[in-house]
Amino acid sequence: MLTLGDLFQALTGNKPSGGVGHADVSIPHAVAALMPERIARVAIDSRQVIPGSVFFALEGETLDGHQFIGEALARGAIAIVGNARARELGFGRSLTLIDVAGLQPNPNLFATLARDTVPCLVTDNSLVALQRFAGFWRRKFPNVEVIGVTGSVGKTSTKELIWAVLKQRYRTLKSQGNLNSETGLPLTLFDLNETHERAVLEMGMYARGEIATLCEIAQPRIGVVTLVAPIHLERLGTIENIANAKAELVEALPENGWAILNGDDFRVRAMREKTRANVLTYGLDTTNDVWADEIESQGLSGMEFALHYQDTHLHVRVPLLGQHSVHTALAAAAVGIAQELSWEEILRGLTDVSAQLRLIAVPGKNGITILDDTYNASPPSTLSALNLLHEMSGRKIAVLGDMRELGEYEQEGHQLVGIRAAEVADLVIAVGPLGKLIGDAARAEGLAQVYYARGNAEAIEQIRQIAQPDDIILVKGSRGAQMEEIVQALAEDTEAHGGFTSRATPH
Repeated sequence: MLTLGDLFQALTGNKPSGGVGHADVSIPHAVAALMPERIARVAIDSRQVIPGSVFFALEGETLDGHQFIGEALARGAIAIVGNARARELGFGRSLTLIDVAGLQPNPNLFATLARDTVPCLVTDNSLVALQRFAGFWRRKFPNVEVIGVTGSVGKTSTKELIWAVLKQRYRTLKSQGNLNSETGLPLTLFDLNETHERAVLEMGMYARGEIATLCEIAQPRIGVVTLVAPIHLERLGTIENIANAKAELVEALPENGWAILNGDDFRVRAMREKTRANVLTYGLDTTNDVWADEIESQGLSGMEFALHYQDTHLHVRVPLLGQHSVHTALAAAAVGIAQELSWEEILRGLTDVSAQLRLIAVPGKNGITILDDTYNASPPSTLSALNLLHEMSGRKIAVLGDMRELGEYEQEGHQLVGIRAAEVADLVIAVGPLGKLIGDAARAEGLAQVYYARGNAEAIEQIRQIAQPDDIILVKGSRGAQMEEIVQALAEDTEAHGGFTSRATPH
């Protein structure tokens, strides 16, 4: 059970007691009496605070969490963690400042301490404090083995399928949604409890050193690297820097751990030289430890392939869309092998439909099918989605938006997608200013039906005019483009109107 005492001990190194504190700063008895209180939730968004929460006030690029301390208190926060700025804001007698950064508490507040006072732990850096608290809590469960998953493409689907495999034997925690960052991963770890035996954690990054920090917090024994691609080039500069940043996961693994590497990507395969851990490679090349051939698409029913590992040869059918999903299945199988699961358990996990995979098919009336791949987009993942579209039967419409944070690769990446879209799709709707690069490239390749939309609302209206029964409509763009708005509108339309019948003219 996570308590305020755990929070205090994590940030100070001292077990709390009345009148005893950190750096010669006394903790009032009234505050010490709160320390056994259970923490119901750790929140970094005041809107997520429930009674019994601890609210960490983080300073972001656009918002400062200290501005929302009052809202967190009103929603029932029992403790606040902030930077020195918390001292400046002033919330009267509602807060007692306890300085764990070596400063001095406010003596006036101590003198007028009331029973309902909420402690505010003032730190040098509230983000570091959040991470320290998460690391402290993770170490409370030394028998829980953590599996870290990183890569430019495919992290979430791989994490989901690994969870589906491991839960066949172990009580397994997984990252929820997009909680894979320097703030998201700690929030996942606070869900750890004595019932868990494994945890599968997605690890994202924007800069060098971030995955190393996540590994220091989470202590993974198994690390999976899916792919290195030119994403976040605006921040990292070169694809080699991206590879080095992803390699921080395998560098952090212990000698008795396992590095699960996509051997079809030469940059990922090379990471075997950077780890002390055992290595399993996976992919379609027969030189990998776990590999597949005889791959056949069953359309919206999934994929079939032959899986090979040493002397084992299995025929596998998984409810995953697109050939790229074979790599996802192989990575999950490799983790199962490293965890010494039986083949029966591994295969049962690979076919578990409870995994929340990112690319899903949303059926509409009159046979319309929407391929929802709106979670995020990069050139490799968009090309994979277009390959899936190519496998479908029916008229194919590709609704493609901006792919962001590509740096110097921005123009080339969008053009490559446009060229492939012209080969695969019967019709392209290019959304947004960067999406226009896709449309231009598709038109230059000779695709006549190319439409342009400045934003999602315009794209929705164009699709309403264009779409016909039995169309397959792929929708994909970067997370910031919020193209799930298009999927939602199309799904609502098919429910309300039973399909689309009218036409529009390309421009």
